[in-house]
Amino acid sequence: MSMSMVSTSPPFPEDRISQATVTKAVKALIKWRKLHSITTQNKPAAGEEEKQELLEDEDGNEEEDFIYLFLTLKKIPPKDSSKIPHKISLPNPLHSLADGNLSLCLIIDDRPIKSPYRITAEFAQKKVKSEDIPIDKVVKLSKLKSDCKTLEGRRKLYQSYDMFFADKRVVSLLPGVLGKQFYKKKRKIPVPLDLRSRDNWKEQIEMAVNSALLCFGSGSCSVVKVGKCGGMGSDEIVENVFAAVKGISVVVPKKWDGIRALHLKLSDSLALPVYDGNLGSLNAEDRVEEGDLEGKKNGILELKKMRQGREGALKR
Repeated sequence: MSMSMVSTSPPFPEDRISQATVTKAVKALIKWRKLHSITTQNKPAAGEEEKQELLEDEDGNEEEDFIYLFLTLKKIPPKDSSKIPHKISLPNPLHSLADGNLSLCLIIDDRPIKSPYRITAEFAQKKVKSEDIPIDKVVKLSKLKSDCKTLEGRRKLYQSYDMFFADKRVVSLLPGVLGKQFYKKKRKIPVPLDLRSRDNWKEQIEMAVNSALLCFGSGSCSVVKVGKCGGMGSDEIVENVFAAVKGISVVVPKKWDGIRALHLKLSDSLALPVYDGNLGSLNAEDRVEEGDLEGKKNGILELKKMRQGREGALKR
């Protein structure tokens, strides 16, 4: 198994999503973040619990500044699809290796197998150092199994690094080693690397860090980071949204016909709709205005009334 790099080059049907809708939603979320800070007293509004859960880490903490694109599918994807992340190229990356703020871990295959591509820990460590590959820790599969026997060991590993990479030959073994909780939030699922190709480790890692990672959940909802308040301009975030949507539409089962809805959201805000698979492109009359973010319940009720009205009209 290997992680697919999603191409976003095919033409995007402009009637699917309105750029004005996305732009207004992004600006509304940026304004919301400037005016509000996350408090532990803020509870998710009705109907938002599943989206909220996807944004929390194992300790219940939320990532405050990121803007997320929420994908809702019409059908739950195949179970195996939740184990491998899809890379989606973004024109404006959310992370930079040059900043030195990311802590990265590489898991290698040290099983006693006869192969010309077998990699030892010593070889990997020397290669990382000599080629200035941005990996902070090289971990053997056997050591990983030993360290992750307990829940505390798995939690410590999870919290020690921002991102994990693994030899693609052991990716299928990792869920049983790392445990269900490691995969539950889809945030730090190990990214497969082809370590047999010994010339481009650094390029593979840089490409993954500069991409959005989509992991299908066990349910119908998945989430992709597309922007960051304070660190990016609204135009850059809008560009990322459209790039992410293009990539998502390629890998989703049945392509666009498999997408029920797309929303943009902060960890503590109302989810703003930008696409409804039942209604098509959402235009001005469907958008939630900035002021509606001040009253989450009212915004959701109005949105439900609006959709009910539209659906009733379609039935008539």
